[in-house]
Amino acid sequence: MRAALLAVACAALVTGGAALATAAEQPRVTLIGDSIAASFDYVPAARKYLGNGLDLRTDAMVCRRLVAASCVFQGTQPATVLELARSRASTFGPVVVVDVGYNDWAAVYRIDKVMLAFKAAKVRTVVWVTLRESSANYASINAAIRKAARRWPNLVVADWDAYSREKPWFRSDGLHLTSTGARGLSHLLRPIVLAELAGP
Repeated sequence: MRAALLAVACAALVTGGAALATAAEQPRVTLIGDSIAASFDYVPAARKYLGNGLDLRTDAMVCRRLVAASCVFQGTQPATVLELARSRASTFGPVVVVDVGYNDWAAVYRIDKVMLAFKAAKVRTVVWVTLRESSANYASINAAIRKAARRWPNLVVADWDAYSREKPWFRSDGLHLTSTGARGLSHLLRPIVLAELAGP
């Protein structure tokens, strides 16, 4: 199965979007995010590009936090990443993408807790997206993500901060994505996800 995935991943990278596999063979990928990743819900082209040939499941909600209780938006308080990792263990698939942190603060951004929960859920790889470093707090969170990658061999950093730098992909707050920005995020994530699906 891994050899087959490697072959189709390479083909998709070369062609830029050829179908990966038949529906029955599509590997599941779960993306957990906050309002930044929620751009995939309103930019169909970005979601289609990222999810082509994959069984892509997204759960992105305004106000989501990593471990500390999420904030409340319009009467809704989303589950944290840790709560999802513990409650939906059987639904993830081999690769999970985490794009959460804009509602957090560095002192309680406890990556190890979440990685332990994903380990218990038998997730093979966690692709962790860095934040746009528009504040010292976000820079500290990014430093924590990079340090965690040295402790956890199955944590792969998707460096959105570096990839999106100097790009006109953002709304007036400098964080939330335009449709072009959502497509940019999908172009960062897709080759990383495919490589991890094809890996050992």
